[in-house]
Amino acid sequence: MQTTDIGNKEEGKVVSKDNVTAYQSKTVRFLHVTFDTTGDSFLAGDHHGNIYVLDITRNRFRLVQKTGQACTALAFNLRRTTEFLVALADYSIKCFDKDTKQLVSWMRGHEGAVSSVSVHGSGRYAITTSADTAQLWDLDTFQRKRKLNVRQSVGIQRVFFLPLSNTILSCFNDDSIFAWESDTLFCKYQLPVPDEGPRIHYKAFAVTRDGKILAAGGRSNLLHLWCLDTRQLLRVVQMPPKVRTVRQLEFLPDSFDGGASQNLGVLSQDGVMRFINIQTCKLLFNIGSHDDAITSATVSPNGRHIVTIMDNGSLNIYSVQCLTQDYNKVAIIRMIRKAVHLTRNELPDGLNKKRLVALLKAFGEYPAKYRMFVWRSLLRLPENHAAFSSLTDKGLHSAYLSIQERYPIKSHKLQRGLQRVLSALAHWAAIFGETDYLPLVAFPFVKLFQNNPLLCFEVVATTIVNWCQHWFEYFPNPPLNVLSMAENVLAHHDKELLQHLIDCGVTSQLYVWPLLETLFSEVLTRDEWLKLFDNVFSNHPAFLLVSVVSYVTCCRAPLLLCSHKEDFEYFFHHRNNLDVSSVIKETYRLMESTPADIHPRNMLDDFQPLTRGQYPVFNKYPTCIVEYQSQERERIRQQEVDYLRERQAVQELRAKAVQRQAEDEAWYTQQELLQQAEEKRRDILQQEESKLAEQRTRLTAMKRELKVKELQLMDAARRRFLKHQQDQRLTELHRLDEQIQRKMNTRDQETAAAVQDIEVRQMELEAQRRLFEQQLAKEQVRVTQEVRAEVDTRRHRSEVEDTTFQHLLNNDTDVSLGTKKVLEECLAEAGQLGVDTEWQAEVMRRLDQEDADRDRHYHQLAGLHRETLTKEQQLVNIIEDYVLAGQQREMRARSPCSTSGLLHNPVASPGQCQQRHSPNNICLNNQSTSDDSTCFSLDRGRGELDCRERELMQDIRELRQKLAARAKNSNSTTSQ
Repeated sequence: MQTTDIGNKEEGKVVSKDNVTAYQSKTVRFLHVTFDTTGDSFLAGDHHGNIYVLDITRNRFRLVQKTGQACTALAFNLRRTTEFLVALADYSIKCFDKDTKQLVSWMRGHEGAVSSVSVHGSGRYAITTSADTAQLWDLDTFQRKRKLNVRQSVGIQRVFFLPLSNTILSCFNDDSIFAWESDTLFCKYQLPVPDEGPRIHYKAFAVTRDGKILAAGGRSNLLHLWCLDTRQLLRVVQMPPKVRTVRQLEFLPDSFDGGASQNLGVLSQDGVMRFINIQTCKLLFNIGSHDDAITSATVSPNGRHIVTIMDNGSLNIYSVQCLTQDYNKVAIIRMIRKAVHLTRNELPDGLNKKRLVALLKAFGEYPAKYRMFVWRSLLRLPENHAAFSSLTDKGLHSAYLSIQERYPIKSHKLQRGLQRVLSALAHWAAIFGETDYLPLVAFPFVKLFQNNPLLCFEVVATTIVNWCQHWFEYFPNPPLNVLSMAENVLAHHDKELLQHLIDCGVTSQLYVWPLLETLFSEVLTRDEWLKLFDNVFSNHPAFLLVSVVSYVTCCRAPLLLCSHKEDFEYFFHHRNNLDVSSVIKETYRLMESTPADIHPRNMLDDFQPLTRGQYPVFNKYPTCIVEYQSQERERIRQQEVDYLRERQAVQELRAKAVQRQAEDEAWYTQQELLQQAEEKRRDILQQEESKLAEQRTRLTAMKRELKVKELQLMDAARRRFLKHQQDQRLTELHRLDEQIQRKMNTRDQETAAAVQDIEVRQMELEAQRRLFEQQLAKEQVRVTQEVRAEVDTRRHRSEVEDTTFQHLLNNDTDVSLGTKKVLEECLAEAGQLGVDTEWQAEVMRRLDQEDADRDRHYHQLAGLHRETLTKEQQLVNIIEDYVLAGQQREMRARSPCSTSGLLHNPVASPGQCQQRHSPNNICLNNQSTSDDSTCFSLDRGRGELDCRERELMQDIRELRQKLAARAKNSNSTTSQ
């Protein structure tokens, strides 16, 4: 096995061996691999973010992108073949162009690592899958179309497109599998979960190319094979005991198995990938080993190569042909009944032509399942992808731009495929752009190989080179030499029929050439045509020409009945009641019985396959005629273009002249119409003027009426407005009356409550007044009693003093009687003044005490009844005035010269009571609310008393001075 270290190289050569290993130095590991649609090149991404493209046919590799982060999935089979998708570790998906190395688009939306990318067969849509969601993308706009979310308890294993359909298959962790319609996301069906047996826990899935068989495996050595058409479990395959877990499943496709792949690759936990046949359940071959374990594997779409990522991070590229060499021998022996030789011979893929021909003669045709494989081997198709791409890159040939006008086909796909193949043939050889019957030759193969244009082109080219020899020597006329060879064979085997054709004026151009230029496609059905060409491709190129002669000889009975040329033309362009097997058998008989001098085998070359790499130069035609014809065709085309241009210019001039003439005629017609219209308008205008005058008169009357109605309406509106205002005012008055009434009621209620409060307060005041009167009466009684007791005491003291004084007087004999009387009077007055002074002081002390008591009661009442403070103050002042008035009366009664009235009862006289009830005085039971009431102070009586006390003391001092003066004078007189 050869190895290649790509290292830090950006491009280089890969060794050309059966098995190739590509790896990177410095332990940079490859992670993912994906093939393109052709299977000849693939992408490989490593964990540093480098993306390489490896071309297997050209044996080269090239660095196409540096993403800077590890890739988690790759896809390289987009509709634009130079673009590819990369899922990165940051959960994003990027689209790059491998040729320009430019970023095409950047798609985001996943919240987890993208584990797989599935692209639809058309290359337009892609599905990206992560553990929690799957998203459907439109690769034309790179916009997300749909999103599939699942519960956290049920994760997604894989979501992918089924081949050759618009069905999406979703596989979940609970082993449930659903099929959805990709356009509407309508659930088409669900595969039943197997009830019996242990759960497999699906982890790996694979589908055949025809989309009919689904293989699923997981944590078991069992594989489930589902038939998606019947939605039933087809079979259960048990792998060897060494297999405990299935990591990956890959079907090994075959170009000629019709998409029904029978070989399945199973990668297990031990790193070995085992390929088995799902029908026989037999092991075919292994790749990988315990020491050189495989991490993942990818099979090319054409089934020729397998690329594996090894445990050490390297890539191994395997050739399936080498791996399956012995297996292919055994399989072909079983499938096509021992048509394979055990050793390799002139045909590829281990086929032997002699045995194939023997098999063909025995069964009349090849198995439909392997027909394409056998044809490919018989024709030895080189499959020159690069050469074919260079032809198709030139685009459509000018000779076939409008082929749909000459050969209309209902299917647009077939129309485009035929146009593509014919254009490639025209670019390959110039004569094929001038050959009118080439579409008739190519159409059967285009219809047969419509999904593989490369094989279609090479089959048609091989057919032209070998079975259409000498067809173009008399171009542009039919190949007279070939037709003469067929006529010679017919003349040798059926002279009667040939003579009949000659007598009817029918030449070989009428009964041979229609069959050749259409390759029997007009006169045979599809199955008959395939059966015939199984024999054509298995024999010498002369077999086709002899088949034409055998067809004519087999139809000799109806041909002998035809006499008109039109009947012969119809016969060779339409299907006839003929068994193709008899034609083939007759062809083999003619091939063996025809003499060598007229046998087409001696005049035609043996089979020559197309060369590999580049297609051979095809020049077996009169180049001068073709060049002249092409030049003439180009000249005619140019003249046609000039003619068309001139005709277009003439048509434009003619159109302009016609348009100008039409415009002139239209203008005159328009003028006449305008004149007529003007006259009509004048008449109409006169009528309208008369009508207008009448209308004005009516309008004036109507205006007058409208004015009157307007005035009436205005008056009515005014009255209505006045009435409305009056109603509003009445409503407001009623509302005010109601408010006033409510306020009056509220005021009456408040007044009644206030009156009740005043009455209660009056009752309280009356009670207090009565209480104060009682207290005052009690106080007066007490004071009177005290005064009386004091008076009695003083009287008794006076009597004692008088007694003493009388005793002194009696003892003093020297004093005269007059002097004694004066002294007695003075002593009496002095004693009386002293008594009065003491009494006055006692009275003042008691008054002060009473004042203090009154003040204390006043403050108590003021704290409890602040609202009646004024009346209580007035009552206190009245009491003070009353007391002071009594004191004044007593003071006036007790003058310094007389003691009369000193002990008079302080009770007021009736006159004084009347004076006290005068308007200028206030009593306790006076309830007048007059504002001119006098306010009294408790301190005013005390000041007056102090003043009077000072005056009294002054009088007492003056009296004592007088007494002293009198006593002095008396002493002096006495002494004298």
